Amino acid sequence: MPAHFVMCARAVKNGAFIPEPGPSMFLLVPEGERPSPKHAVSRSDLWFKKLRRASVWGMDARDGARERGDLLVFVHGFNNDQQLVMERHAQLRRDLTAAGYKGEVLSFDWPSNDKALNYIEDRHDAKTTAMQLVTDGIRALSAQQRPDCTINIHLLGHSTGAYVIREAFDDADDSRLANNGWAVSQIVFIAGDISSSSMEQGDSSTDSLYRHCARITNYSNLYDSVLKLSNAKRLGVAPRVGRVGLPVEVSTKAVNVDCTEYFALLNSNEEIKKTDQSAVLGSFDHSWHIGNQLFARDLFETLRGDLDRAVIPTRSMGADGKLKLARS
Repeated sequence: MPAHFVMCARAVKNGAFIPEPGPSMFLLVPEGERPSPKHAVSRSDLWFKKLRRASVWGMDARDGARERGDLLVFVHGFNNDQQLVMERHAQLRRDLTAAGYKGEVLSFDWPSNDKALNYIEDRHDAKTTAMQLVTDGIRALSAQQRPDCTINIHLLGHSTGAYVIREAFDDADDSRLANNGWAVSQIVFIAGDISSSSMEQGDSSTDSLYRHCARITNYSNLYDSVLKLSNAKRLGVAPRVGRVGLPVEVSTKAVNVDCTEYFALLNSNEEIKKTDQSAVLGSFDHSWHIGNQLFARDLFETLRGDLDRAVIPTRSMGADGKLKLARS
């Protein structure tokens, strides 16, 4: 099994990573191992070259003269230690490969702690390190694009990972970085821990997201108890996009996929769970996506981008005109 690509923004102490912000390190982590400074590639340009090669999968049928590649950057959530991050990373890669994905998966490992009460501190560390995702990662990858090879960069933010992505894009634009033409293809949020209202058209905190991507897909689930307003860690916060979905006034680039009915079925029917769910990594109602085969097929079609959002076969259109994740 090839090593896993990880871009780590944790500090190092006594030869190990700790849950505090640090400079970006570029790792190749062997299967089954926890990320360590010993996995760092000394020259980042060599790491990026390996990542680019791993992402390229062949010729694009839509343009036979160009190679095509895909890279999905996974950004984990709050209260995730590195062991859980790597378990989800590996499971996500297995799920997508089984669904037909031929590209590579990279994890951006920001310094979350593994303590449930550290929500505020984790949020602060997420904000502190978010910009490294763009400055040290996405922009460097964009600069390596070649005329004869297109690598589509996609982002998947789970829980607080959605906040990291939003802040990374916002901070990068506010800083007026040189070479501001960087962009990604698909941005995907699962159990997104940002306010639904912040995704409204014209909201200053998400303008940069829409400016630098082709599409945003948000998967929502009303049964997500981690994102409920009565959760002690979130008292006083606005309804979260991963629970209630996107607002009404939203950019045409954004689409919501409501998973509520499917999750209720999955959670109540053991036969369906046995068929659809190959792994459970964390709180089920908040983290069921990784390890779920139906979600993996929907995500694959989203990343591939060949089908209109309304005709992806793992979705149905409700009577209210809203898209839902659905078994055929």
